[in-house]
Amino acid sequence: MAFKKMVLGTLVVLGVAGVCAWFSLDKETRGLLATVPINRDLLFWSQSQRDAAFRALDRLPFLAESRVVSAGGTPSALPAGAPLKLTSNVDAYMAGQRSAALLVLQDGKLRLERYGLGFDAAGRWTSFSVAKSFTSTLVGAAVKDGFIKSLDDKVSLYIPDLRGSAYDAVSVRQLLTMTSGVKWNEDYSDPQSDVAKFNNHKPEEGVDALVSYMRKLPRDVPAGTRWLYSTGETNLVGTLVQQATGKPLATYLAEKVWGPAGMEQQGTWILSKTGQEIGGCCIQASPRDYARMGQYILSGAMAGGKRIVPDGWWADATTKRTDIGQAGRGYGYQWWTYDDGSFSARGIFGQGIFIDPKRKLVIVSNANWAGGARDPEASNAREAFYREVQKAVDDEGAAPGK
Repeated sequence: MAFKKMVLGTLVVLGVAGVCAWFSLDKETRGLLATVPINRDLLFWSQSQRDAAFRALDRLPFLAESRVVSAGGTPSALPAGAPLKLTSNVDAYMAGQRSAALLVLQDGKLRLERYGLGFDAAGRWTSFSVAKSFTSTLVGAAVKDGFIKSLDDKVSLYIPDLRGSAYDAVSVRQLLTMTSGVKWNEDYSDPQSDVAKFNNHKPEEGVDALVSYMRKLPRDVPAGTRWLYSTGETNLVGTLVQQATGKPLATYLAEKVWGPAGMEQQGTWILSKTGQEIGGCCIQASPRDYARMGQYILSGAMAGGKRIVPDGWWADATTKRTDIGQAGRGYGYQWWTYDDGSFSARGIFGQGIFIDPKRKLVIVSNANWAGGARDPEASNAREAFYREVQKAVDDEGAAPGK
């Protein structure tokens, strides 16, 4: 009955094109998607709808189109390592997180790999704002390649449609650190917030959908004087890279990350209404390829024996560039930083890549938090898990004979 209602709803809302898209999906996907909504307001989907959709966003063309990030040749190895000795119950932790995937890579070896929610290593899970750190990496590559001359250049130099807006006086560096001073509301529970509204914004003719929304925002405080988390700003970072390089983000990501990092599967990147990748969100990749991204960063992001970013980029990008009002933490170039030298990429509903260079450690989390986009209890539990894994690695190093 639910499946029939879904098909009928698709008929009414989407017409023949939508129905054709639905029936073009593979049997497994159609079975999963009996509960998936046909509206784009994912922040307000039910838990069961998110469970189905997060593993299949790039297979739902009636929700959003996506562009393929092509995989390279031979995948980089992820050899198994000795099981990590943790004091807590990993199954209980995963249940509390509603984990789809949990991987721990240490010194290049998989020390822990578990799956849940009916998900497995063959699937792709959406990243949400983890994509921000991928986009930031492409900025570094564009600087290295000469497409972006300086992080102190004005954003409007690369996105001319921002001239005359509140972003006209904002630098690329301020955009990367979310210190533009432009007004923005990132409240995921508020249907009237900017982060909820911009997906449904009707773009001006001839203007990129994301730019069309962002250039109407007012200035709140002087640029460089305040940090404010804004997905819209990373969307602009993505547009800036696209316009500076003249390449789709998915193409540039394949050249600079997917190929050199030895990703095993193709990725996908969700597109805006005007057909450009959304820089602040929604790369789909396999959990092991998220782990490869972490390992690639740990190794300095090398391709052909050369770094894809300028010398000193990682020192700047992954350490505190601005204070966020939390002790021991900060924000770099689209990376969340810790004063102990570790850093992370984070996405709503429990997505994450935690990287600790000192311990050669990468922790990948894919999840659908029960408490919503920002679940404080689940977030605190994940931070505690990071600390526990760090301690386990330290204890191994301190053991007799080490």
